[in-house]
Amino acid sequence: MTSARPARKLAVLACMDVRLDPAALLSLEPGDAHVIRNAGGIVSDDAIRSLAISQHELGTEEIVVIQHTDCGLLKLDNDAFSAKLERHAGEQPAWHAHAFDDLDEHLRESVQHLRDSPFILHKNVRGYVFEVESGQLREVS
Repeated sequence: MTSARPARKLAVLACMDVRLDPAALLSLEPGDAHVIRNAGGIVSDDAIRSLAISQHELGTEEIVVIQHTDCGLLKLDNDAFSAKLERHAGEQPAWHAHAFDDLDEHLRESVQHLRDSPFILHKNVRGYVFEVESGQLREVS
């Protein structure tokens, strides 16, 4: 592998959950795709930054977002978590946890957020839910 450009022109934004293996789920080999992971597979400013670099500088043309059932962010209370961190650190974080309560709707909003971003060059964005219980991937449209 000699190129930093993904062979499949694909970028993946996925949750960091250890039960979710984007490469295995999408049959990716090393060099096929950029894989960006964060808690929840959230379309954060930093995720958009990475995806914009992936598209504008490294030639990706498609984005796949993978979120999953039994996600910790489905159970998290944003305010309580922020207060917990404030008690620990003596200050509130400058960022939000981005908890959500409806997985499919959140995934639809995430896909739309990427399509609406002026920094995303190619609007070919698809969203999938990894069903932890069955190990299956299902597309959400």
